[in-house]
Amino acid sequence: MNKLALYFRLIRLDKPIGTVLLLWPTLCALWLAQQGVPDWRLLLIFTLGTFLMRSAGCAINDYADQDIDKFVKRTAERPITSGRISGKEALAVAGVLTVLAFCLILPLNALTKQLSVAAVIIAGTYPYFKRFFAIPQAYLGIAFGFGIPMGFAAITDSVPVVAWLLLLGNVFWAVAYDTEYAMVDRDDDLKIGIKTSAITFGRYDVAIVMFCYAVFLLVWLGCGWYLGLRYWFVAGLLVAAGCAVYHYTLIRARERMPCFAAFRHNNWLGAAVFAGVVLDFAFR
Repeated sequence: MNKLALYFRLIRLDKPIGTVLLLWPTLCALWLAQQGVPDWRLLLIFTLGTFLMRSAGCAINDYADQDIDKFVKRTAERPITSGRISGKEALAVAGVLTVLAFCLILPLNALTKQLSVAAVIIAGTYPYFKRFFAIPQAYLGIAFGFGIPMGFAAITDSVPVVAWLLLLGNVFWAVAYDTEYAMVDRDDDLKIGIKTSAITFGRYDVAIVMFCYAVFLLVWLGCGWYLGLRYWFVAGLLVAAGCAVYHYTLIRARERMPCFAAFRHNNWLGAAVFAGVVLDFAFR
């Protein structure tokens, strides 16, 4: 049971915020592609798949970072870096979860399967971008938003330009919330030489976070309007904008715990956008 608890911690079963940040844009894409409520089986496949792939990504991330997590206050007690499970065990967990996720999409079309391969590659390589890429959060945004083109592919057997634009908008959102997350660890990351957007942006970090929120909301506003969404969707985006303003009040002093609180609060920002999409279709 102790080992099982360590595996649960490895895949962040106790910290579901990462899963919901993946899930909100994926669910939005399914509603937008279907122009209404998608088939419940498709919802189940994508919801479970999101959980499994996020969990696998956490295991791979901890394997990649096992030699540096020990130098970061927030991650020093993670199961691998603390020596309580081995790197091989983590890879085995990631492998099993990835296979289960792929089994879920077997009933779907070939394009969705092809995109899933790209999603696995992106998720597996993200942890290594911190070694050389100045803004790895942008790459994370692609990984966290890849459910958008996959959702369109599963329903329409194509990925229209608007789906890629939604993904681009999602990248800006991910840069915003993951920069808030990186601001928590900035002092430790500077000591060990890890590259993050919080370090790259320097004293402009708060301004760029707010700029990224604005770009995300404007891109999604344009895409939603193009797809026929109107006032309920706009209302959802306005609530999301209010959340972003609240995040500014938390991060402007650049204190560790308020920055972490702002990151976690992005769950509500994403929920507001999704609620706007759902309500707009429901009240037509």
